[in-house]
Amino acid sequence: MVTIGISGARGSFSEEAARTYAAKLGIKRFSLDCLVSAENVLAALEAGKIAVGIFPIENSNGGIVIEAVYAMAKHRFTIKKIFEIDVHHNLLVRRGTTADMVTMITSHDQALKQCRMYMRRKWTNVHMHEYADTAKAAEDLACGVLSEHTAVIASRTAAKLYGLDILEESIQDLKFNYTSFIAAVK
Repeated sequence: MVTIGISGARGSFSEEAARTYAAKLGIKRFSLDCLVSAENVLAALEAGKIAVGIFPIENSNGGIVIEAVYAMAKHRFTIKKIFEIDVHHNLLVRRGTTADMVTMITSHDQALKQCRMYMRRKWTNVHMHEYADTAKAAEDLACGVLSEHTAVIASRTAAKLYGLDILEESIQDLKFNYTSFIAAVK
């Protein structure tokens, strides 16, 4: 069994990337370790706790993932593969929350960047807040850590996994919104 560490919570785009990576390489038996950040992924890889680390490095719209660059500068690893997935962001809310109830939108910095024109167009009077991970924001919204007046930008998978409603689908600014991921090994 191969242990793959991902820089996201369950339902993250990093999880989707890890599943895509495993499928393309024909890896059928694997477990996922949700480590939330690139720093945690590379530290776990260096410590031998995971066999492969998956984390995003760049998005076609949002640019370089700065936290990944800082983490890469601190750790020794080998890049096994660089690959990309098409990322579709969704605006998620707790069940029963309507658009007029939303006072804050939160997500990972990259998701906010990838949806910035949408936000300017549709949510001019709502506060934007950065979060450690898209799926972690969804999880925290679902379990009450975040206010019921908060919406999060995350995946369709996160909506299903955490029982959230999709207020709007595919809100990213570009129709084709590709994120490049690194598969790292020791």
